[in-house]
Amino acid sequence: MSMKRFLLPLSGAILMTNAACAGPVDRSLRPEGRPAGLSAVQQPVRQVAPETQAAFERWVADFRPRAQAQGIRSDVLARSFAGVRYDPEVVERDRNQSEFKREIWDYLDSAVSPTRIANGQAALRQHGRTLQAIEDRFGVEKEVVTAVWGMESTYGDRRGTMDVIGSLATLAHDGRRGAFFESQLIAALQIIQAGDVDPRSMLGSWAGAMGHTQFIPTSYLAYAVDFNGDGKRDIWSDDPTDALASTAAYLKRFGWTKGQPWGVEVRLPQGFNTGLAARDTKRNPSDWAALGVTGMNGRAVPNHGPASIMLPAGASGPAFMIFNNFAVIERYNRANAYVIGIGHLSDRLKGGPEIQAPWPRGYAPLSFDERMEMQQRLQTRGYPVEKIDGIIGPNTISAIRAFQASMGVAQDGFPSQDVLALLKR
Repeated sequence: MSMKRFLLPLSGAILMTNAACAGPVDRSLRPEGRPAGLSAVQQPVRQVAPETQAAFERWVADFRPRAQAQGIRSDVLARSFAGVRYDPEVVERDRNQSEFKREIWDYLDSAVSPTRIANGQAALRQHGRTLQAIEDRFGVEKEVVTAVWGMESTYGDRRGTMDVIGSLATLAHDGRRGAFFESQLIAALQIIQAGDVDPRSMLGSWAGAMGHTQFIPTSYLAYAVDFNGDGKRDIWSDDPTDALASTAAYLKRFGWTKGQPWGVEVRLPQGFNTGLAARDTKRNPSDWAALGVTGMNGRAVPNHGPASIMLPAGASGPAFMIFNNFAVIERYNRANAYVIGIGHLSDRLKGGPEIQAPWPRGYAPLSFDERMEMQQRLQTRGYPVEKIDGIIGPNTISAIRAFQASMGVAQDGFPSQDVLALLKR
């Protein structure tokens, strides 16, 4: 699922990281491949400078009393940190997350590929009875749960191979987001102390996301369930039952409405005011229909509740009418491309059509440096861009919209080369 939200919603370009989040993460952290029978202790170990390892060991020694103060027993600490070393690969991945950029259409080509759809339908058949029982219990459609499973671990094939205690300790010691990762480390130790998993079987992504649907430790503690009744909330084993039920429990907890779509692809009328395509502009489908917005079939979208219009690739790409369930999926990962990927994959698993409007594939995207330049230029002009970080989040999108309005051009909030060119005038 997700972490407590590091990744902000993106428009068009998506910066995905390498750890998923089945509880609530700020961004999904993609797991590594997990060959059969591979354990964390079999991983190749990179050479670490003696002074770096010594500093890490001092940090661990200082951490122990803090963990004990939060109820972690000394024997659990001893077992959990046995053989754990500083892992430079974890720090390297954390430092280079923003380098990974894909356009939304490229991302969706992979996320909702024919192979992923076929494998998802096979997973639905294989685990149909369990998934139906989960849907009956939590009110989250089995195709939605399966789509999360497919996105987060390729239906269990890529659950992660890294030692979670080692990864979290390295990141907590590193300090860039030390408080967050120390809280995750404490939670991981609480999981071990409860007996749900032994330390060296607690494997996951580089940022500590675990299991079939990639829960981080705090999310596991808050939302994981024992659905098969064996006394453990086991999200790590080959049996995906508890992980899938935990995902449904998580989505239900954050307001999933059964029968409501995440979104519906729509047609916008000629001359549509793109300034209305904003998350904080919500209207009932009938009100949107009065403005000429229809489903792809030319008819008004059924009334599933208040909805916003989203243009994830700007005015030249597909348009969607999105409902509250879109925001619920965001609790897993706030990137627009991820949420659309989950929603569209679930639709395809139900037999729904492909996205019909073309993506602007010929578009020349902004590089990471150009996105930072855009933010800097917006900030210099007085627009409230909080961070110059190259991540196109809600503040940057709002600033782009305001700038576009001042220039008398379409207010789609899309970080395009055209917008950057206007800022350079």
